Amino acid sequence: MSAPDDTGYDYPKVARALILGDRDTVGQMTRAGLDRGLDPKQIIFKGLIPGMDVVGEKFRRNEYYVPQVLLSARAMYAGLDLLKPLLTAASTNEYLGTVVIGTAQGDLHDIGKNLVAMMLEGAGFKVVNLGRDVSPEKFCAAVEEHGATIVGISALMTTTMPAMKTTIDEVKKAGLNGKLKVLVGGAPITQARTSATTPRKSRAGAPRERERDMQDGRPCVLGVAAR
Repeated sequence: MSAPDDTGYDYPKVARALILGDRDTVGQMTRAGLDRGLDPKQIIFKGLIPGMDVVGEKFRRNEYYVPQVLLSARAMYAGLDLLKPLLTAASTNEYLGTVVIGTAQGDLHDIGKNLVAMMLEGAGFKVVNLGRDVSPEKFCAAVEEHGATIVGISALMTTTMPAMKTTIDEVKKAGLNGKLKVLVGGAPITQARTSATTPRKSRAGAPRERERDMQDGRPCVLGVAAR
């Protein structure tokens, strides 16, 4: 089935509104896109994520500060809140697997993590979203409780990246690493910062997505554009 024709839909307007923190316009444009039958993923990957990419770049250049980033995040959620029910509507009781996902301990950023959770749900996975600032012990407990086959750990700040390793070490210590794959992702995640892993394959379907198979307890790497 081909994607709906989005000719004439103003994706740049969505992105600009998000950059400016204009939640009303983002919400209105998202609703307009849905009313004309656009695929929610089109709105996310052609409108919302490009806008948030600019916000992240401005933040890195000290052109934006925390208040502006928070306004843009709020604007993005104005769109995501409308899209989530449609992205997850395909979920059934026959799941492809169970994913436990959360933001690393000490990190309070969750837009990218929540976006990944939505996409996984829409793809047919059962997702247990632990939220933000999740301790290694809580990750391990959730993996055991829900029989997870994948655990996803997100971080925006380089200062919270060590918590990812601590969580992975805790997974190994609990003897769980042989039972699941580990995904780590977020703005600071790069190949250089995950040099302990060996690239295995690339998977199409999302901007800036990279994947590595877990071998000997090593994590897969999933980079997502949204902050």
